[in-house]
Amino acid sequence: MTTSAPERLRYTYMSCFSPGALQASWNHPQSTGFDYLNLDSWVKLAQALEDANFDAFFWADHLGVHDIFRSSYEDAVRNAMQYPVADPMILAATLAASTTNLGFAFSANVIQDHPYVFARRLSTLDHLTRGRIAWNIVTSFQPSAWRNLGHSQMRSHDSRYEQADEYVQVLYKLLEGSWEDDAVVRDLEKAVYADPGKVHPIEHEGQYYKVPGIQTVEPSPQRMPVLFQAGTSTAGREFAANNAEAIFMLPMDPAGARRTIDGIRAQFVECGRRASDALFFVSESVIVGSTEEEAKRKLEEFRAYRHEDFDLIFASSNFGFDLSVVDPDTPIADLEFNAVQGQIRAFADSAPDKNLTLRDMAATLSANLLTVGTPEQIADKFEAWQAAGVNGINLASVGGYLDVYDFIEHVVPVLKKRGLMQKEYAPGTLREKLFAGTESPSGPRLNDRHPVSKFRKDSTVPA
Repeated sequence: MTTSAPERLRYTYMSCFSPGALQASWNHPQSTGFDYLNLDSWVKLAQALEDANFDAFFWADHLGVHDIFRSSYEDAVRNAMQYPVADPMILAATLAASTTNLGFAFSANVIQDHPYVFARRLSTLDHLTRGRIAWNIVTSFQPSAWRNLGHSQMRSHDSRYEQADEYVQVLYKLLEGSWEDDAVVRDLEKAVYADPGKVHPIEHEGQYYKVPGIQTVEPSPQRMPVLFQAGTSTAGREFAANNAEAIFMLPMDPAGARRTIDGIRAQFVECGRRASDALFFVSESVIVGSTEEEAKRKLEEFRAYRHEDFDLIFASSNFGFDLSVVDPDTPIADLEFNAVQGQIRAFADSAPDKNLTLRDMAATLSANLLTVGTPEQIADKFEAWQAAGVNGINLASVGGYLDVYDFIEHVVPVLKKRGLMQKEYAPGTLREKLFAGTESPSGPRLNDRHPVSKFRKDSTVPA
């Protein structure tokens, strides 16, 4: 009996539209050589990713500043820690003209734009990229972002997901239900561009939004962009099971990844979807060398440029708790949990080694999972993730934007040789490319198992 080869891994390259890469210092040599405000730098990088057959360029984005640690924004501003940060949706539109197959994914939180405005931006981008965009749905973990957008305080964790659920429902109605497939006729003889009988007001009235009208843009190739989501809390998993197609995760090891993946896939089935309707991406950072010794030297260089409190500043912002008020070298087994928030408790409970410290946890959160070694050792690690049920790698730079070129030159050939990375793109939209070869191959639109189907006025999408 023969067994089929495992499905290939997918690859997104994660960045911020800011001076440094996601974890890298702005003054690292591999960051200073990349002018983040110069479009030429981004075009060159996007084309290199496409030449290497990456699936998508992904921008992690936020509207606040990391100001929880020591109750100050000064360290974040002084050291350009994901700040300043520009709008990745504009950058995605610009890079679409210089690429053909590369997808463009971006985080956008549900408080930064009214859903009616955001729906127009999504449709426009999907048209201009010919169906190559994805949206990472986030609820904004930064109190500073909430204040800057007129809120007196940040809503509770679960209520943020309640708002996100209504937000996506408004988008489903606008992008999938407002225009029927054959509404646009472009009849020159009758001078009719679109049939008004097939264009519908959505008449949405909810707890957070009231949207009576119709979508401003005619249907785009995907209608709804590919939907990513990163929450793995109880509320986050429920939201993902109902809405997401791809899920970013940060497990401690392959065994932890397998438990999380199996649990969320089961929730997909409970929601009337297939377990294979979800793709899971592990966030990884790598430092590659021709030998282990060379890779370790690069690691020490990285640490020399990195701000000494970067991990604690970033983790404080994510946890919503000032880690400067506790000893960061306290083992998680010894933490007084009544003094810290539930997110830290959940993170600590998932750690296999209870001798890990708060500092260790913060380093894992901010630097993703760091793999240091030769191209073959990195490929071995990716194979271990694949064996645990992981579908993709969300790669983040360590030294700076330019270190992805090292990955492309040295690691990508090994991955392709092992069948861990695609050698050419599948045809179609980003959704079709991502799900090609899976148990749930997709057309350009969300399938009828997704809750979006109940808002459609037609039934042309296959199950």
